[in-house]
Amino acid sequence: MSVLRLEGIHKNYGDAAVLRGIDLAVDAHEVIAVIGASGSGKSTLLRAINLLEPIDDGQIWLGEQDISDPRTKADAVRARIGFVFQHLNLFPHLSVIDNVTLASRHVLRVPIAEATATGMALLERIGLADKAQEYPDRLSGGQQQRAAIVRAVATNPELLLLDEVTSALDPELVGEVLELVRELGAEGTTIIMATHEMAFARDVATRVVFLDQGVIAEEGTPAQVFGAPRNARTKEFLARFTA
Repeated sequence: MSVLRLEGIHKNYGDAAVLRGIDLAVDAHEVIAVIGASGSGKSTLLRAINLLEPIDDGQIWLGEQDISDPRTKADAVRARIGFVFQHLNLFPHLSVIDNVTLASRHVLRVPIAEATATGMALLERIGLADKAQEYPDRLSGGQQQRAAIVRAVATNPELLLLDEVTSALDPELVGEVLELVRELGAEGTTIIMATHEMAFARDVATRVVFLDQGVIAEEGTPAQVFGAPRNARTKEFLARFTA
């Protein structure tokens, strides 16, 4: 069974059609890289999946649940999905460990000691255990984004959404964040990531989806999309990165 299934997703902002009939199925352990120009609908697509943007038509299935049903409790759905935004969004008034364990403690009702132990193990793994009691403004941008990703996976979500997680970082900090994403993908985490890091998408993704003006213009393996794109718009887009 697919972890996620999108059927005929449409989203408009006024007269502007941002998503125009998106169909996509994501299986467990897949790493889907969503690429495309600014304004192609990448962020809107991720926000729609996480129920942050209401869709105008279509259905979104998370496992066996139609989460686009208006009766769906959005918070319960978001507890099953990890979301990391492109702009750093750690809570500035909470320590790193409190940020990481927040959802576990308050949404999933995991006992504080258990949530803290899990959170500390994750921070240890990414080399931030010594920063657990620090506030986010004491961390570098790369450290903050890695902590945000750890917070998203601390609840063991069914699906991890990453929205241009390196776009706000200085170039020298990008590598450490991408390495964490690489490790999560290798461990079997199901990931959909909107990214402009083409080399990373080619190396890490199991499937690449090219969005163009709100439609999926092309999708396939990294080798196919990057090595032998069939769509003229895909070729034009990728030429900017190889010229």
